[in-house]
Amino acid sequence: MELPFSQSCENNKDPILAVLQKHLVADGHRQPSRVLEIAGGTGQHAVHFTTHMPWLHWQSSDVPEQIETLNIRLRAAAKANLPLALPLDVTQQDWRVNSFDAVFTANSLHIMPASAVVEFFRRLNGVIESGGHLCIYGPFKYEGDFTTPSNAQFDLRLKSRNPLSGIRDFEWVNELAGEAGLTLLEDNAMPANNQLLVWKK
Repeated sequence: MELPFSQSCENNKDPILAVLQKHLVADGHRQPSRVLEIAGGTGQHAVHFTTHMPWLHWQSSDVPEQIETLNIRLRAAAKANLPLALPLDVTQQDWRVNSFDAVFTANSLHIMPASAVVEFFRRLNGVIESGGHLCIYGPFKYEGDFTTPSNAQFDLRLKSRNPLSGIRDFEWVNELAGEAGLTLLEDNAMPANNQLLVWKK
């Protein structure tokens, strides 16, 4: 069976990995820790990251209608530290997961409606352990401005498909994170006009 594939995931997986390797450790050591991935997509990130960070137990997830596609790659990988993905919609009242040392998501905040972004952050406080991390990859606006003309065009394409989607303001997202008990550690500039934001609880 052909594995699901995203060229953008293939392009950004190593730059993201380099940042995650600095933070997804415990007390500076590569001790076992649990990561919840929101919107796992094709599973390329999950497989790549668990291959290079074998001390992690990586629990991927996605909305129910995407689970079958995501699990095609996870089944093929057959890794002990990468179980099959869970169905998870960030707007559902109960995520039905235990607490994690970190939460990771890529290219999701600009796809989901703004109301879902609020729900996502509202539920994080009960999911991330004290001292844990939140890592979010994707494009952002700063002080209401796009970082590049191409991101402004991307935002128009997003809104043409779904008026409730769109590139989010960094300041708004960081405020939501603060309300969830998270403190910004890093704002990393990434390839293709994206950022990788890292917070700590």
